Amino acid sequence: MSAARLAPSILSSDFARLGAQVEEVLAAGVDYIHVDVMDGHFVPNITIGPLIVEAVRPLARQYGAVIDVHLMIEKPERFLDDFARAGADILTVHVEACPHLHRTVQAIREVGARPGVTLNPATPLIMLEEILPYVDLVLVMSVNPGFGGQSYIPTSTAKVRRLRAMLDAIHSTAELEVDGGIKPDNAAEIVAAGATVLVAGSAVFGGLSSISDNIAAFKRAL
Repeated sequence: MSAARLAPSILSSDFARLGAQVEEVLAAGVDYIHVDVMDGHFVPNITIGPLIVEAVRPLARQYGAVIDVHLMIEKPERFLDDFARAGADILTVHVEACPHLHRTVQAIREVGARPGVTLNPATPLIMLEEILPYVDLVLVMSVNPGFGGQSYIPTSTAKVRRLRAMLDAIHSTAELEVDGGIKPDNAAEIVAAGATVLVAGSAVFGGLSSISDNIAAFKRAL
């Protein structure tokens, strides 16, 4: 997958078979594992914490994969150390949840992880302008965060294109990640707009096909 990386979101996996399913995506050639952390406050759902990150860490290390943790939580600075110690390689925080975003990004580096920032669909890109030089990943939410299985918001593609131009203008090497409603039939369009990492949950772990068949469909699309 030279055009872009696929980052399966384990939020959509079968938690009774989490280890086996994580191993299946890694064996299929995926090198990112996306972990969605929700607190029931910032978004209307409660999901998983550092223990799950710790549980998938041995498999990720075995395959040389990146654990990409998306913190959809209020006051994320309280938990940065816990997630870094559990094995997070990338910690992504929301612009909307961090009044002192530059300080939070610094704190992520201090705990030994790579900092990412993200913004909700209705939040304008101007909110990222000052922080872009300091981050290793920027995430565009292409659904409203909180639940898997939602439909891609069509205007997200133009937003990705504008963000690509912003990153290129400052010669940033940050990954441009997109999360929400991504399937094989829209993946190529999103990558053409400038994305380098695509998060997919139900399109990888759901449906009637096997996980490896679903990943193969993404590879064909890209």
